[in-house]
Amino acid sequence: MSMEKEQQSMASAASVSSAPTGASTPAEPDRTNRRGLFLMYTGDGKGKTTAALGVSLRAVGRGMKVKILQFIKSPQRTYGEALALQKLGVEISQLGIGFTWTKTPEEHREALQKAWAITKEALNNPELDLLVLDELNNALAITTFPIDDVLPITEVAEAIRNRPPHMHLVVTGRSASPKLIEIADLVSTIAATKHYYDEGIPAVKGLEF
Repeated sequence: MSMEKEQQSMASAASVSSAPTGASTPAEPDRTNRRGLFLMYTGDGKGKTTAALGVSLRAVGRGMKVKILQFIKSPQRTYGEALALQKLGVEISQLGIGFTWTKTPEEHREALQKAWAITKEALNNPELDLLVLDELNNALAITTFPIDDVLPITEVAEAIRNRPPHMHLVVTGRSASPKLIEIADLVSTIAATKHYYDEGIPAVKGLEF
């Protein structure tokens, strides 16, 4: 083999070996010129949390640092998404204590107050690329007991506006506040066209939890 052909062969091999593969480690995200977007998934249909988890999966694939905070779900139960995301190194926390009728109003108010304190800290964290606030809309829509002193919508909207400029944000839950809809960059409303719940089929492991 001539020297010229040998050099061409080595260059070709180097190119192949350095090509990205499906198992390669994703590059660190560039936050310099990124505009953080606010995505909202709301409506009475199923799929809001599922949509947020899909966005999270994409972000992880791109090497982004993702954090998920769930406002209603309780850490006393297990959830398929939490088990999967923990394997991917994604921090996911359940901050709630279940449905509003399962505990006293004061217990729920205390949980919401703690959840909002944790959320404010996350919204100020410049190391996060994507923050998911799952079921925040549900929490803000509570009317069976007062919440405005522990989860004030005006403060929530202001904190969202003032988050680091590169941070993407996803908020889920039905009954979205008009104040959050106004400042969101994307609002998808999922309609309840048909659901197997109506046939008496309960929540399915692996599909709902």
